[in-house]
Amino acid sequence: MFQLGKTIVSEDIIEKDFVCNLSACKGICCVEGEAGAPLDKEETKILEEIYPKVKPFLRQEGIDSIEANGTWVTSDFGELETPLVNHAECAYVIFDDKGTALCAIEEAYNKGIVDWKKPVSCHLYPVRVKDYSEFSAVNYHKWDICDDACSLGAELQVPVYEFVKEALIRKFGENWYMGLEKIAEERK
Repeated sequence: MFQLGKTIVSEDIIEKDFVCNLSACKGICCVEGEAGAPLDKEETKILEEIYPKVKPFLRQEGIDSIEANGTWVTSDFGELETPLVNHAECAYVIFDDKGTALCAIEEAYNKGIVDWKKPVSCHLYPVRVKDYSEFSAVNYHKWDICDDACSLGAELQVPVYEFVKEALIRKFGENWYMGLEKIAEERK
């Protein structure tokens, strides 16, 4: 672990390799798991605002879940997250003709309908951020369903932090990311 500004960063972020391999995993990270995507308070407001624009992109099951539970939910642990369909996939998941899970919010973003790409926790994956009162912990989340992404990352020699560069800048800013790059270079 090392400190960068008000963050404590796992060395795995710079040492491990990762490139999503959707053709292999079919976006299973949006389908499996025990909860919806983590959200921050600002994102709950965004979801409420953009839902009418995203709704045409959703599957009926997702619409039903959102209209029954809301555009976001609070877990039993008090955490904000996206609602699920049948305690499984995220309510915002859609599937392409090959059965690959995609994000309806991101599809609306790609078509210029909304100006918000998706929850930052999704954009950051496999990086997970836990905010504390004095700092944020920035960790690599190892999950066996991402083994193909780890293999592809190793083959292409792309470290986690480079793979999620845009998301890290979105979360922490350009200066923070430049500091991370400097640390990564020094540790090579």
